[in-house]
Amino acid sequence: MITALSLGLFVGIVLGVVGGGGSIIAVPALVYGVGMTPAEAIPTSLLVVGASSLAALIPRLREGINWPVVLIVGAAGVPAAWGGTAVGRLLDPNILMLAFAVIMVAAGIRMLMKAKESGGGSCSTGPSRAFRSCAPKAVGVGVLIGFLTGLLGVGGGFLITPALTLLLGLRMKQAVGSSLAIIVINSAAGFGAHAAGFSIDWPGLLSFAVPAVLGSLVAARLARRLKDKHVRISFAVLIFAVAAWVTASTVTA
Repeated sequence: MITALSLGLFVGIVLGVVGGGGSIIAVPALVYGVGMTPAEAIPTSLLVVGASSLAALIPRLREGINWPVVLIVGAAGVPAAWGGTAVGRLLDPNILMLAFAVIMVAAGIRMLMKAKESGGGSCSTGPSRAFRSCAPKAVGVGVLIGFLTGLLGVGGGFLITPALTLLLGLRMKQAVGSSLAIIVINSAAGFGAHAAGFSIDWPGLLSFAVPAVLGSLVAARLARRLKDKHVRISFAVLIFAVAAWVTASTVTA
């Protein structure tokens, strides 16, 4: 119980500060820290990360959310999440955890690369011809993130934020809030795909989820005081370490 409380709080803080990345930590924490199987950890992670993202989204509403982009990316991700879930059920759990390690390394590399803030691109202009021209990119982003959500229980925040800024032209602050909104949609879709035959361990879920939600809510309010460079480097080092741990644990199991 103490382990679940501590890890849940940690996941919530990461999600609130970074605007994503919570599920990258949540699944390994649930598997190796709480003792769940990957089949149990993935839907549990989706519930926790979805609720934590919703809490972290509230303080960022005033910074603006690009709802057209959120709806396009979210809608495209729903069927993709179901497809990812179907593929995941065909794979060995050890392969899924190794895939998680690969995704974590990719996330760490992305965090070490300083994000470029766009001055506002076509997708930030609203329902115009320019906006409609970027809709196919938004659909592509949604399909990729949705598939990863269903396959690995990854909300996709570490991929959504750079995609929104670099590919769709959103400003960084708007991209972080929009990313959290998309994570909520993706997590709900992914959990719905995993819900069949899944029995919720309510004590374990609540002991992990409650501190995660509270941590994300508080961290999102305090994140503005932190330097972006320090946050990115710290997060990258953390997930590199967790990736190495997951790989070693899986290979030697």
